[in-house]
Amino acid sequence: MEVVFETHSLSEDNEAGRATGWLDGRLSARGRELAAEAFAATAAYEAAIAAWFSDREAFPDRFVPSFVKVAELPYGENPHQRAAYYAEASARRHLLSRVEQLHGKELSFNNLNDLSAARGLLLEFTVPACAIVKHANPCGAAVGGTIEDAYAAALACDPLSAYGGVVVLNRPVAGELGTRIAEQFVEVLAAPGFEESALAALQTKPSTRILVDRERRRFDPGERDFKRVFGGLLVQDRDWGVEDRQGMEAVVGSPDETVWGDLLFAWRVCKHVASNAIVLAKGLRTLGIGAGQMSRVDAVRLAIEKCRLEDMSGLAMASDAFFPFADGPAVAIAAGVTAIVQPGGSVRGDEVVAAADEADVTMVVTGQRHFRH
Repeated sequence: MEVVFETHSLSEDNEAGRATGWLDGRLSARGRELAAEAFAATAAYEAAIAAWFSDREAFPDRFVPSFVKVAELPYGENPHQRAAYYAEASARRHLLSRVEQLHGKELSFNNLNDLSAARGLLLEFTVPACAIVKHANPCGAAVGGTIEDAYAAALACDPLSAYGGVVVLNRPVAGELGTRIAEQFVEVLAAPGFEESALAALQTKPSTRILVDRERRRFDPGERDFKRVFGGLLVQDRDWGVEDRQGMEAVVGSPDETVWGDLLFAWRVCKHVASNAIVLAKGLRTLGIGAGQMSRVDAVRLAIEKCRLEDMSGLAMASDAFFPFADGPAVAIAAGVTAIVQPGGSVRGDEVVAAADEADVTMVVTGQRHFRH
């Protein structure tokens, strides 16, 4: 089937362009500045009204979001790119809402991108948890009985990659933990609070950006996800939440509570890793992460290579999408993985399940994937 997408052009758009050009030619530089400000204000007002009336429609013919500048940024992804951070005008909360910077250099474009990834991951957990992110991918994540335990376990996953990373915690930082974090090179550290002794230790690092996050409002579950493409915008529902064990099926084996815990933990972290994504976990902490690989079996190999354990027996493994072949599970099983969670549903799904069955390895299917590109 041949489909041709025509360039979008409506007569009213052309008329508006001609009128704007006529007005622009008759304004001074200051006049143009004021006109831009006035029309931006009225456009935002009209966009809010349009959003209100089109809220019941999944994807209206005209999508008119409105954003408000929160901060000028020193540069973009690279020093030669200009950048700013904008928050959606209708959002209940945003990345920096009720966030105060206590110390450190100005936040950069990449800092905010990594901070968003880390905060998104921590939304998966209510118990004490830590996420360490580098280049928008977790290089360590863990939950623990205390926030100190969670940080230590997250850092131990890949301390080399954690160098210069973004560290986000969902509990306040006490003095001893602040001292431990100050021993590392951290670009951004965010937490709900800091004891004075912790701040004193952390502030000895002039470059570390210390953020206290006092935001307690929930995200809007109807919030949309945007991806910029050439001349346009891809819009989708956000991938909120993950499946719980009641919606999963153990197609091989009968996982006990400990195994279920590691599988569910790995599955939640895997959702926040760039596809193709593989997460190895044990004891509710990541032990190896394979991110952004074009081949799923290569993602498995990378996760195994990243694992710092001499004995990898008993590991749980999560895959963000199905295994197209049995080679991925086979490589993992040979390394010591004994439990696998994956969406299932590939054409050769029977071969994948058979590989787990033959090795007496637990396999759980979720029925839903979590790509992140």
